[in-house]
Amino acid sequence: VQLVESGGGLVQPGGSLTLSCAASGFTFSRYAMHWYRQAPGKEREWVATISSATSSTDYRDFAKGRFTISRANAKNTVYLQMNSLEPEDTAVYYCNARRDGGYDYWGQGTQVTVSS
Repeated sequence: VQLVESGGGLVQPGGSLTLSCAASGFTFSRYAMHWYRQAPGKEREWVATISSATSSTDYRDFAKGRFTISRANAKNTVYLQMNSLEPEDTAVYYCNARRDGGYDYWGQGTQVTVSS
C-alpha cells in the first residue's frame, strides 16, 4: 500500500496550489479519501473529505470556499486544489485513505509554504 503526495511548494499569499495523492496497493474506489495538515508545533488537523461511493465532499471551516477536494478513480488519485492561500495555510499536507474494517493508510506528506 502506498500513498504519494506531490504538488507542494512555496507560494505567495493569495496564490494557488494543487496537491495530488497517488494511491496504489489497494482498491482506491472503495475508500473515502481525506486531506489533513500539520503546521509546525501544532497537531494534525483534518482539512477535507471525499466519499467513496458518491464523491460527496466535506470541508473544515477554514477550507470552505477556498479548497476543493476531488478524485479520479481511474487514476487512483485524489486532489486538493487550494486557492487564496494564506500564511496560516503553511503546513505539511497529508493524504489519508480509510474504510470500514480498520483500513487506514497515510502518505508521507508534502510541504506547503505560503510566504512572500
